[in-house]
Amino acid sequence: MSFLPSLPPNAVLLDVFKAFPGPAMPLLEYHQVLMRGPSPFSTGDRELIAAYVSGLNACRYCHGVHQATAEAFGVSEGLVSALLSDLAAAPISERMKPVLRYVRRLTETPSRVTEADARAILHAGWDERALYHAASVCALFNLMNRVVDGLGISAGPAYFALASERLSAHGYTGLLRLLEKRDD
Repeated sequence: MSFLPSLPPNAVLLDVFKAFPGPAMPLLEYHQVLMRGPSPFSTGDRELIAAYVSGLNACRYCHGVHQATAEAFGVSEGLVSALLSDLAAAPISERMKPVLRYVRRLTETPSRVTEADARAILHAGWDERALYHAASVCALFNLMNRVVDGLGISAGPAYFALASERLSAHGYTGLLRLLEKRDD
């Protein structure tokens, strides 16, 4: 239930963005560049990181949307749950595991991230851009998890599927277009 009295009780994040388009528009532009622009990580990998971080934070809304979106981009169904249960045993490439260990530490204990955590990503064959993208996607979804949970935004599987379809087909630019169509 939304904590914003001006929004309906079943408000979703798009409703929040429509209510506050000034800060929402540059935030969505950043989402588009980071999540759909050039990156060492595939779109599916970036959505996987978003879902994983959101799962670590127990942000049901962001976890649901981004898990469904990751799956739409080819991530195996159930992989995010497996990662959250036991990263070491999860069926994911050895190259991706240090990235996920890094974002876990950055999410759960950011002051304890060390050079060794970052170096593990580089030793796995990723470059500095990958380290930057991993930190940035992690940070973005920690921010989004706090906004969503702090405003009492929630939804269920039907909405997760709708949001995933929208993000898969149009990226975050599609959300920007929806904001630009406001009736002011």
